[in-house]
Amino acid sequence: MTTQETKKYATNPEAREAITDSTGVEVDPLLVTWNGDDDPEHPYNWPLTRKWTITILLSNGGLVTLMSGAMLAPALKSIAADLNTDEEETQIFLSIFVLAFAFGPMILSPLAEVFGRRPVWMLSSCFYILWNTVAGFSRTPGLLITSRILSGIGASAEFAISNPVLSDTWIPAQRGTSFAISTFIPLLGPALGPIIGGAVSQSIGWRWTFWILSIYDGLLVTIAFFVFSETYEVILLNRRAAMLRESTGRPHYTTTQAASETLKSRLFVSLTRPFRLLLTQPILQVVAIFLAYNFGILYLVLSTFATLWIERYEQSETQSGLNYIALVIGYTIAAQVGSRMMDRLWAYLKARAGNNTAPEYRVPLMIPGAILIPLGLLIYGWTAEKHLPWIVPDVGIAILGCGIINNTQSMQAYVMDAYRQYVASASAASQFLRSIAGFAFPIFAPAMYQNLGYGWGNSVLALTFIIIGWPAPFLLWTYGAKLRAMGKPQR
Repeated sequence: MTTQETKKYATNPEAREAITDSTGVEVDPLLVTWNGDDDPEHPYNWPLTRKWTITILLSNGGLVTLMSGAMLAPALKSIAADLNTDEEETQIFLSIFVLAFAFGPMILSPLAEVFGRRPVWMLSSCFYILWNTVAGFSRTPGLLITSRILSGIGASAEFAISNPVLSDTWIPAQRGTSFAISTFIPLLGPALGPIIGGAVSQSIGWRWTFWILSIYDGLLVTIAFFVFSETYEVILLNRRAAMLRESTGRPHYTTTQAASETLKSRLFVSLTRPFRLLLTQPILQVVAIFLAYNFGILYLVLSTFATLWIERYEQSETQSGLNYIALVIGYTIAAQVGSRMMDRLWAYLKARAGNNTAPEYRVPLMIPGAILIPLGLLIYGWTAEKHLPWIVPDVGIAILGCGIINNTQSMQAYVMDAYRQYVASASAASQFLRSIAGFAFPIFAPAMYQNLGYGWGNSVLALTFIIIGWPAPFLLWTYGAKLRAMGKPQR
């Protein structure tokens, strides 16, 4: 049955019998919706084991993504020697992967709102495996850069799919709990990546840093084929309507089907939605700028972290990778403590507001992050500049990592609550600038530290963050609702 026929029958009184619910409101028997809040097929009501299985699977996909971004850091000198590249070009091998994160979700997120979360994640993962494997066979800088861009687009499914799936399956009151688990495994990536990368490049060669990740992601795709159920309620309701049409012969439909047009028009609307959101939603523009500077600082530090230990502290590639554990300690503290506080604050502010909720309830947790980021930058920068024992710069980097994750989780939760209907596209729009910053900042990092040193270089970063980052929570708390109201309606 065509969409036009569905619309005709759905609006024709002779095609259905009018019935009323318990409150006396007329209900369309052909309109397919959830059977109340307790419908067992709604992802909110799935068994916890099913929800945790999907959450943990996607978090392992996130581990692959973050390991791929950081794993090359200790091997850059080996790659430069093999491919005969200078320092700036070699740095692009690392940062170009992050640039793909800006554009991948802008395409993958809309596709996930048309075809569902599962097929987009599965196909993107296969695309990553293909091009990440090719990267390991690269004999020229051009092929390595190309394969890194394309594998980065596939790996960006982590940013396009994970948050929407969390939004699909966990109620807002459980947002922090789901974040605590879903982010724990990926945040091991920045530590495991350089550690494994350093050990692998020293023992069996840098090419295996790519192939090991391809093998691991292939295993995840195989598992996902059996356990990753579709979570997007639009797709689930459309499937229910299709089954009813087949079994009853009546033109059952959903609200999305009644309003939809051709697949081509749906794709056009969906593929342009992230860009339209970014251009027309002031609150997303504000969040995007804050996330961009957070992510830019993180990747600037990550791109030069191994170099600090190898050149200034004269450690081996394997030893240098061990220092990334400090960063993960900071990540983990922020993810576990901050996410639990997120749920408690949500419950407290909701009760104080008479059971009303607002995205702004995610904002207070940005304040600790806004303090920790410049503090961590200053401690890390000046202790490295003075060549103090390794433990002291590691303490600074842990504080920095704690602040960045704290800030990032709060803003991600804000976007998920503010744009529930189009959470995939809104998340992609909010992350667009941050991925560009993650690519651009590391490019000027070597020159900045060479000219200013670690102390003054990080001082400049800290001062800039204070100017940009400290007003952020107060701006969102005070004017967030007004900024959201200024945004143009979307479809």
